[in-house]
Amino acid sequence: MIKIANMSPEDIAHIVPPNTILLGYMGSISHGTQIVGPDSIDDKDIMGCAVGPIECYYGLKKFEQRECKRGVWDSVIYELRKYVCLLLKQNPNVLGLLWLQRKDYIHISPAGQRLIDNRTLFVSKKAYHSFVGYAHGQLHRMTHGAYQGYMGQKRKQLVDRHGYDTKNAAHLVRLLRMGIEYLVEGELHVFREDAPELKAIKRGEWTLERVQREADRLFELAREAHVRSSLPSGPDYGGAEKLLVSILRDTL
Repeated sequence: MIKIANMSPEDIAHIVPPNTILLGYMGSISHGTQIVGPDSIDDKDIMGCAVGPIECYYGLKKFEQRECKRGVWDSVIYELRKYVCLLLKQNPNVLGLLWLQRKDYIHISPAGQRLIDNRTLFVSKKAYHSFVGYAHGQLHRMTHGAYQGYMGQKRKQLVDRHGYDTKNAAHLVRLLRMGIEYLVEGELHVFREDAPELKAIKRGEWTLERVQREADRLFELAREAHVRSSLPSGPDYGGAEKLLVSILRDTL
């Protein structure tokens, strides 16, 4: 049985589908940027991957993902085929599940371990477009997203106090730094050695002008890293498909 600290068995059953093969803490927990205490604006993010019931593959049932928001918990569990498709598209958040520190995994089945062991199948220069694209989205929301529905009262107060969305600013800087490292090294550093600096940004200790200067610098470094990267031009689609088929064959 999968156990999650401070979560009831009933809530776990509601969040985690049967035959979940990989499950981990994501977001600020995995990055080491969680701010605790009364001023916290962080959720507890969980991501996972599950093999659906056999009817999803040979019958009429459909299962692509299960999303759930319960209090501070924010979770998404992807069906395996959809998860692999997102990996092939170099989705930064989805890639991160394969590069967590061991302590941030909640559950790893043998099939889930095979995904981790074969994570280099999905490494490619295409990550540039996904990481930079996500970063541009954070840049826009940083100054244009005030009072959007996704914000709680505490986060709106931060926007009022600092004149921009400091949480989006921290995401922006983190995404660009991770993308540059990935293009240069072929590895995704989910846990951040620069976490103290990212938390300072999230707390509003950087001015908007300083964030924008750092973003401009990092966008240019990302462009240079993309040009110079020795990573494959695309992921190994054939190897990914073989891995997917073998996991489904062994699990169903």
